[in-house]
Amino acid sequence: MSSERQASEAQRAAAQQEAAQQEAVQQPGGMTYQADLGELIAVAPEATVSRTVLRGDGVRVVLFAFDAGQELTEHTAAVPVLLGVLDGRLEVAAAGSVVELVPGGLIHLGARVPHEVRAMEPSRMVLTMLDPRQHAPTG
Repeated sequence: MSSERQASEAQRAAAQQEAAQQEAVQQPGGMTYQADLGELIAVAPEATVSRTVLRGDGVRVVLFAFDAGQELTEHTAAVPVLLGVLDGRLEVAAAGSVVELVPGGLIHLGARVPHEVRAMEPSRMVLTMLDPRQHAPTG
């Protein structure tokens, strides 16, 4: 690996560590705010990375970063989910259809719908898990 690439990866890791210290800020009145989801996760070479960034009343938000060609093989979620892309392109297969998900697009999957996700290029995805039975901890 070239020294330039090592330096770039070290800078990215430092930025990701700093971002990991940022938490979604709970505002008065039940609003939670996260300034920039893109700062919280980076694409790693030949890997898929995930990170939960918010747990709230009836919702959990997980970020995924995929290098090109990385995938989540067929699986299901116990609750309905929303999939969105911060950047890149993903191929999502579910319910007998295959779609290309790009920034600005949104997919809703019902509970227990088998699906798979493949990165067509380096990509970052937002997974929102919707569970009305889940309540945020009170503190």
